[in-house]
Amino acid sequence: MDGGGRFARTLKGPVKKTGIERARASSQHNPSQKSHSPRPSSPRSSETVPRAAAARAAKLDMAARHPRARLIHAIEHRLPRGAGVGATAFVLVGALLLGAVRGGHVDALIEGARDTRDALANAAGFGVATLAINGRKHMSQDEILAVAGITAKRSLLFLDAADIRARLKTSPWITEANVLKLYPDRLQIDITERAAFALWQKDGHVAVISEDGAVLQDQVASSFTKLPLFVGAGAAPRAREFLALLDRFPALRGQMRAMVFVGERRWNLHMTNGIDIRLPEYDVERALQTLARLNDDKRLLTRDITAVDLRLPDRVTVRLSEEAAEARGAVLKDKKPKRKAGDA
Repeated sequence: MDGGGRFARTLKGPVKKTGIERARASSQHNPSQKSHSPRPSSPRSSETVPRAAAARAAKLDMAARHPRARLIHAIEHRLPRGAGVGATAFVLVGALLLGAVRGGHVDALIEGARDTRDALANAAGFGVATLAINGRKHMSQDEILAVAGITAKRSLLFLDAADIRARLKTSPWITEANVLKLYPDRLQIDITERAAFALWQKDGHVAVISEDGAVLQDQVASSFTKLPLFVGAGAAPRAREFLALLDRFPALRGQMRAMVFVGERRWNLHMTNGIDIRLPEYDVERALQTLARLNDDKRLLTRDITAVDLRLPDRVTVRLSEEAAEARGAVLKDKKPKRKAGDA
């Protein structure tokens, strides 16, 4: 017991020495440590060795006592040199990317990186110095380049031929496209364009369409004004089939001004002289044959009439113009026999 009436050590078992005590005991009872030294140590170095051993022992003792400290100690010994710098750089880059996403600057960031990449490639001699576009008839070179996404800044080295081809085929004018990169500075684009087939008017707006009814462009240039005109909803996809039927009657086809699709069921024909031809929903070819025969035999389309109704299969109804109707009424009135005096 000590002077205060307390036991100097526990009664349960031997006293556990701390890391410092174990290091001191090891240095005092291990004479072999001195024999390995080639020459006697100076008093200063002899004091440093126990202190370093005591510091390491203190760290080990702290790691043994605190699980968190033990984990940190293990990480410090296993991480490679410079890992802290790399982790800091990673955090900074992540913060920049997060700020760009939240600020809506991702597209600008990507565009800037692409411009820098292309500028370096152009400086190395991989710019597009020669451009050849084959097969274009209606589209201009600037329109094709705009659809393809090719600008003066782009480098041949980083152009994606498959992506350019896919972009070109999104144009309603282009049915097929091939892109060829010829290093170091030549780009060749071969396209196949659709043909302008007809004009289509819907809701008062006129557009140019192809044979399959696809709208090629909303603006009608002067070179397209002589194309056949189709009017009405649903007329565009049926235009080719109906025009092929009319081509069997060239005398009628040459006098055609517009073809109107009525109620998406049947056709009306507007002739250049203002006559309206009303065709049936079914058996259209038979009605056209009747009209062609009447025109050949009676010169029907040269008469003073406004409409010819062919919707009924057993009769043809003709509507006269107002002047013709008045003249006909006058003729019929003159032909009406006069009553004699005294007739009841």
